[in-house]
Amino acid sequence: MAGLNQATHDWSDWLPIRVSRSDREWAIDWCRFGQQPLCEPFFRDSVEVALRRPFNLAFGRRTGFDALLEWQARSPGLAPTAFVLHASRCGSTLLAQVLAGLASHIVLSEPPPLDAVLRAHHGHSSVADMQPAWIAALLSAWGQRRRGTERALVAKLDAWNIFELPLLRRACPATPWIYLYRDPLAIVASHLEEPGRHMVPGLIGASPVATAMEEHTMVPRAEYVARVTGLLLATGFEQCVAHGGIPVNYDELPEAIGGRLAGVLGLDASDAARARSGLQRHSKRPREAFESDDLRKREAVGEPVREQVARWAMPPYLALEALRAKHRQAVADTRSFS
Repeated sequence: MAGLNQATHDWSDWLPIRVSRSDREWAIDWCRFGQQPLCEPFFRDSVEVALRRPFNLAFGRRTGFDALLEWQARSPGLAPTAFVLHASRCGSTLLAQVLAGLASHIVLSEPPPLDAVLRAHHGHSSVADMQPAWIAALLSAWGQRRRGTERALVAKLDAWNIFELPLLRRACPATPWIYLYRDPLAIVASHLEEPGRHMVPGLIGASPVATAMEEHTMVPRAEYVARVTGLLLATGFEQCVAHGGIPVNYDELPEAIGGRLAGVLGLDASDAARARSGLQRHSKRPREAFESDDLRKREAVGEPVREQVARWAMPPYLALEALRAKHRQAVADTRSFS
C-alpha cells in the first residue's frame, strides 16, 4: 500500500473505501474510480468493480484522516441532500437504485467507511470529538462531481445506524432524513429466511443493538429477530420525533419516490419522471421485474412467529404509522394554507 504526499495530492478521481485502526492510528484506504458511478446495489459492490482494474490492483493508497480533512478544505464536495435510514428489508435498496440510475445523483448505499466512523466511539471513546468532522469529510470526498452532472448526494445507511442518528445530525444538521419501515411481520419473515448480520448474535460488533440484546442471545430465533426488529422500529420512532425524521412506509413505494419524497430526495420534474420509469426493476437483481413480496412473506410465517411479532414489534410499528399520518396531515394542511 503506497503512501503519498497528502498535502499536494489531487484526490478528484479517488474515493475512500475503507476505514481501519491499527497501532492507535486511524487510516483511510483510497481507490481510484475515475468517472465510474456508484450504480451497484451496495457501495461495497462498486468497490469490488473498481478494484478489478489493473491500476487499482497495483496502486493502493492509504492516508490518515488529516489528508481527508485537507481534501475537504481544498475541494468541498456536494453537501448531502438527504439521508435514508431504515428498519431493514423495507425497500431502501430499491429507493437507492432508482436514484443511482440518475446522472444527477450520487448515491451511497451503506458505505462501510461511514458505518465504521459512526460506530467508532463504541470501542474508542477518544475519537468522539472528532467523529462529526470525519463524517462530514467522508461525505465531502464522496460528493465530488466526478462526472460533472451531479447535483445531489443521497446516503442510505445501515439499519443499525439509526442509533447514531444524533451523531449524524451533529455532522450535518441541515440535511433532511427519512425513516423507511414496514409491517414487522414481513421484516421478521425476511430475516428468518435470510438473516442480516444484525440479526445474528455476536456478528455485528460494537453497537447499541448488540448491547441491548446481550441478555437475549439464547432465546428462540424467532423471538430474537422480533425483539431486534421492535428495537429498530422503536428507535426509529424516537429519532423521528426527536430529530424531525420523515416516516415512510414500504407500502408507499415505489410511487412515493417520485411523489411526496421528490423534493426531499432532490428530484426535479425531469428526474421524477426518469425515476418513475426506473421503478419496475428489482433492486438487488436488476434483470428481474420488481414485485412486492409482502403477501408471500406474511403468509410464510406460522402463529408462534406472529405472536412474537405482535408482542415485540407491532407496538412501535403502530406508533410510526400514527406519526406518519400526523406528518402527512401537517403537510396537507400547509399546502392547503398556502
